[in-house]
Amino acid sequence: MFENMKIYVRSIVLLLGVSLVTSCASRKEVVYFQDTGDFETLVNNNDFVSKFKVDDLVSIHISSLNPEASAPFNLYRAAGEGGIQAQQVDYLVDQAGEIDFPVIGKLKIEGLSPDELRILLRDRLSDYLKDPIINIRLQNFTVTILGEVKQPGTYPVNGEQITILEALGMAGDLTIRGVRQNVLVIRDFNGTKVYNRIDLTTKNMVKSPVFYLTQNDVVYVEPNKSGISSSSLDQRASIAISIISTMVTLAVVLIRY
Repeated sequence: MFENMKIYVRSIVLLLGVSLVTSCASRKEVVYFQDTGDFETLVNNNDFVSKFKVDDLVSIHISSLNPEASAPFNLYRAAGEGGIQAQQVDYLVDQAGEIDFPVIGKLKIEGLSPDELRILLRDRLSDYLKDPIINIRLQNFTVTILGEVKQPGTYPVNGEQITILEALGMAGDLTIRGVRQNVLVIRDFNGTKVYNRIDLTTKNMVKSPVFYLTQNDVVYVEPNKSGISSSSLDQRASIAISIISTMVTLAVVLIRY
């Protein structure tokens, strides 16, 4: 019986050793988006001006030297009880790429930049207002930061643009395990996903087409060798615990018989 028990124990120890060796995680098992190359698509920064899309929430405020004349061109939610002030209503870009603007009616804004929309509105308002002041803001401008950063997540952006350094700052900066030389940015460009990589260790990064992020960009920081090894250690620890538990169970059974 004891000889059989020794054989079982030796077999399990051998299995444990093999499992620990073969369970080492590799870059292929850990890193995201591995099939993207360096700068698969190169474009100028000017090509990545933020454009309005379906389901965008757009804030538009019209003012002029004559407040009474410009008032009909602003939408406000009715004031409630208890002294609650009226709040301006944002415009939702519908499935046709349009917004329903007061007095003017339907406006096709999908694919337009804020400056292009400002020009369009100024033209359409010329019959009603003299020198209108038009303030436009995209309310649902967000960027997503993933990978080896301290606080991965999706972050709102106040304004029309943000640099990749500012975005990484919102996520708490890269961890010590993040690869600085190969940060991936995924961008939606005219309905096509474009993959670009940027080296944060060189001053030339400011010339990259993804130094300035645009709406719905995804930034991914892949782990370095230390991060990948750490992941493999977690896997091996889990496997070791499972095998040791099995060994103890078998030993108890063998002793009983």
